Amino acid sequence: MVQRIAQLFGVGVIAGILVAALALPAVGGIGITARNVATGFMNMPSDLETPPPPQRSTIYDREGGVIAEIYDKNRELVDLDDMSPVMQDAIISIEDSGFYEHGGIDIGGTFRAALRTLAGSTQGGSSLTQQYVKNVLVESADNQDEQEEATETSIARKLRELRYALTLEKRMTKDEILQGYLNIAYFGDGAYGVESAAQHFFGKKAADLELSEAATLAGAVRYPYLYNMRLNTEDAQERRDVVLDRMVQTDRISEEEAAEAKAVDLEDQLDVSNPSNGCVPSDQPFFCDYVVQEIEKSERFGENETERARWLRTAGLEIHTTLDADMQEAAQDAVDKYVPRKNESKKVAAEILIEPGTGEIRGMAQSRDYGPDESKLGETSINFATDSDRGGSTGFQAGSTFKPFALAAALEQGKGFGTSYSGANGSSTTITGNRNCDGGTLAPWTVSNAGDTKGGGSSMVAGTKGSVNTYFAHLQRDVGLCNVIEMAENLGVKRADGQSFDNPQTQANNSFVLGSEEVSPLRMANAYATFASGGTYCEPQAITSIEDKQAGKTIEIESECERRLSEDVAAGVSYLLQQTFKGGTTTGLGIGRPAAAKTGTTDGSAAAWFAGYTPNLAGSVFVGDPRGPNNHPLRGVTLGGRYYGTVYGATIPGPIWQETMRGATEELPEEGFPSAPSKYRGGGSGGPDAEQTASGASVEGGVPDVVGQSEGQAVSALEEAGYEVSVSGTRVRSGEAEGTVAAVNPDPGTVLPAGATVNVFLSTGSSRTSPSADSGEGGDGGGGDRGGSGDRGPDDDAGTHRVVPASEVPRREE
Repeated sequence: MVQRIAQLFGVGVIAGILVAALALPAVGGIGITARNVATGFMNMPSDLETPPPPQRSTIYDREGGVIAEIYDKNRELVDLDDMSPVMQDAIISIEDSGFYEHGGIDIGGTFRAALRTLAGSTQGGSSLTQQYVKNVLVESADNQDEQEEATETSIARKLRELRYALTLEKRMTKDEILQGYLNIAYFGDGAYGVESAAQHFFGKKAADLELSEAATLAGAVRYPYLYNMRLNTEDAQERRDVVLDRMVQTDRISEEEAAEAKAVDLEDQLDVSNPSNGCVPSDQPFFCDYVVQEIEKSERFGENETERARWLRTAGLEIHTTLDADMQEAAQDAVDKYVPRKNESKKVAAEILIEPGTGEIRGMAQSRDYGPDESKLGETSINFATDSDRGGSTGFQAGSTFKPFALAAALEQGKGFGTSYSGANGSSTTITGNRNCDGGTLAPWTVSNAGDTKGGGSSMVAGTKGSVNTYFAHLQRDVGLCNVIEMAENLGVKRADGQSFDNPQTQANNSFVLGSEEVSPLRMANAYATFASGGTYCEPQAITSIEDKQAGKTIEIESECERRLSEDVAAGVSYLLQQTFKGGTTTGLGIGRPAAAKTGTTDGSAAAWFAGYTPNLAGSVFVGDPRGPNNHPLRGVTLGGRYYGTVYGATIPGPIWQETMRGATEELPEEGFPSAPSKYRGGGSGGPDAEQTASGASVEGGVPDVVGQSEGQAVSALEEAGYEVSVSGTRVRSGEAEGTVAAVNPDPGTVLPAGATVNVFLSTGSSRTSPSADSGEGGDGGGGDRGGSGDRGPDDDAGTHRVVPASEVPRREE
């Protein structure tokens, strides 16, 4: 008590001298006069908040690997026990040798510092407690006025610091103050706090600092720029030796230890490294950017975007995400392989992987370097995988990857796999009577298939396998345009520019089913994940939890899921999309386990897509030109050292998806899809122009798909299904190997009574015509062994397998 009174008396004397020296009636407007110095001083505000200083936040993948660090100031807080004892001794010796003896104020040093302040200098003389107070005030300043007040050259500021220091010493232990100081102090070169400084300058933790290193850091805090050991190594070494001498004087080390430390050349000790800051240096930059966008744009993390951005960069958050490092690597390798980042064609590929049933994003890759300079070849800050409100673009037309929304709407209405339409078998058709969601009637719409394809849409199975535009145009007319639009919305699909489908342009869009709306790969992958999960829709999720060290709490983020489709509808769509691998548009793109998929290519090959899934992973791939797909189509381009006359959904997006999924599913259990529901075996309830096929099929899904099989395999499969088989003696030209099945009549998927006859036609092994770039049959050299690359988008989407003309196929006998 006597010591405390004496100390307060000394402080009062100093305050009085300072006031007198200034010859002013008051100091800084705080009302302390020469006559009541002690009383005024003790009445000053004294309760200083000491929140944790700003520190860097870290984003982790789902296994704890570091994706990125985000910060305004490079600082990592550690406990005093994790700071080398010689570091503690060094800072006390050079800055406040009586730290453990005084009550927060070094009377003599403060007086000298006050006199320097009168002369215009603010350096020197303060105790560690006072220095800590000053740093706290600077770090906690929320605006420019508070910053200026915390750093002003004035007696008023000195007195405020003194008053706060006295109170702080009552509330905190010496070790707590020392720990706070070493965590908040600036050591130069962008390193705040001793842990970050040790890592930055010496490549080690603060706990592992040696004597000479600790003395160097302790010497830097007085003048961080002058004693910056990276820029001014010689000055920093001289200052280090001063600290070592002071440590000898304070009996912290011996003269021999000091001499040994002085003999070390500082340049030999330096191991300077700069910690990454932000998403640019990350190996997963676009996912990193998506996480940052999620935090800054979500109201759950703060009142406004500025507040949320500051929280992210100063709170030392531990942000745990859904990213799977192995899946991400598989996706990145695939997009870089087929669409190199610095390709002269300036095309881009973007891919998303999502886990069905949770919505968790497992991978987000694109064939670009992340950076702000759009003029640099291969660099962009736009995340083409997501929507514009999360750092993405305004989207791209998705082509025939929209067709499953019509399938889902049809199945929901009770229509079956055998649903067929009289006008769906020609090369073109005209649709009239489409109505939008406002009840308005749209203008007649003429839609064509690609090249010499002449239908093949005699059932839902065949129409899906061949991606037959004319079939889906009739299906949309039958189901109702508005119902197809609402199904897409129900599955979470929306325009990437943020506009809903309830707008005049979309409501007047006859070709909605052919994917003429601009969307993002994220939305498409998530919609397909809903099919994969059996009808459970989940919001896309990138973050699972955020540990806020400053607030001492953890924010858990649960998946937001709800049923959007019945299990039967989801199973029916999955059954139909599995057929595309069996002689359809995705032939040759299988991944060695059950999968369902759909290709998509827009008019003129402006953009190409592939979306597909297994029961436990969904993925969507987009390839196009960010400068404007229609003006820079996927024609006559060279990518990855290979020339493509025309790119289709199966040409580049398909192989990207295939290679990604093969790698990404290696550690996932192989799961099968549920069987196709029996209620869809027939044609169901069609509209006015629907032709209903027979009911009472002998097997689920109707006629088995045997295209591409040997004659013996096909006959066995058909007979096992309960059908009679007639193999035609006349072979037909097709893309299938010679002697294998080129076509069957009726089409695969058609539901027939048990015992009905199925006609089988074998292949001559050569196509009837040489496919052209416009045929939709992969004649550009990009199809390879993938059964062609023939999926073409709005108003121009065709199957890859040749449909045998009716003149070549005898009708089934009833």
